[in-house]
Amino acid sequence: MRRLDTVAPISQPRLRIPKAAKRRRRRQRQRIHIPVAGIRQVIFSSRWLSLALLAFTIYAIILTGQFEDFYLTQIPVDGVVSIPAAEVVEASQLAGVHIFATDPKEAAENIMALPGITAASVKVAWPNRVAIAVKEDTPIAIWQDGRNQYWVTKDGSLIPARTTAVGLLTIEAELTEAEQLQQELAAEAAAAAETVTENETGAATAPPAPTPFLPREALVGALQLRQLRPNIDRLYFRPGNGLSYQDGRGWRVYFGTGNDMEQKLVVYETIVEELLAQGITPVYISVANQERPYYKAQ
Repeated sequence: MRRLDTVAPISQPRLRIPKAAKRRRRRQRQRIHIPVAGIRQVIFSSRWLSLALLAFTIYAIILTGQFEDFYLTQIPVDGVVSIPAAEVVEASQLAGVHIFATDPKEAAENIMALPGITAASVKVAWPNRVAIAVKEDTPIAIWQDGRNQYWVTKDGSLIPARTTAVGLLTIEAELTEAEQLQQELAAEAAAAAETVTENETGAATAPPAPTPFLPREALVGALQLRQLRPNIDRLYFRPGNGLSYQDGRGWRVYFGTGNDMEQKLVVYETIVEELLAQGITPVYISVANQERPYYKAQ
């Protein structure tokens, strides 16, 4: 212990970094130096910005396509009276379509192809709102051809009757036995053709039905008769005889066609008055040619 206490402290040598090591450190710092300005220039270049914008756009399109909120699921239809709204929506081909895939002009044209539609407009709004407005053609008479019933529009066109129209004049086509048989054979042939088409393609495709025919002169005469005699609710039409009416007094009167029904009614009422005064009950009276009228008595 005495020896330890008498020992003098030894001074430690001072450490110094050699100059070669300092140079080496400086070189390493220079090598690790990051060129910030160059990186900024590359990142903020127009190419990288365009690429980033393209990636964002693709992501937004994919994200939008996956959301159900951008699909047209509820389509209100305004202006329909007799045509079902579901039929208008089906014709527009917008149900279940993505908002980006809609074409309002094409949809309106598809709706206009429906019989009885005179005007149609389609408006689309973000994100999935669509509104359809249509205008129907008002029927002025009913054309009945056998079991088929059609509406007669103002321009004389015939469209399938969709609902029961009350108060309209009915023009019934009178068919002879041969014409009725021909119509039944045409219906059977149409059904057979539909069955063959279904067997060949696997889906039923209805063949085009024969277009009913109503002469313009007959429509003009029928409307004029209804205007002059509002109690007339049903007229009959046959191509050879024109328009006819079953008088409530028990006989048929033939008026033909044309817009001279007022004069024909005067001639008809004169003949009826003379026949009843003579005690004659006619079977039918024809004033189709008002200059040469004739009748057949019982």
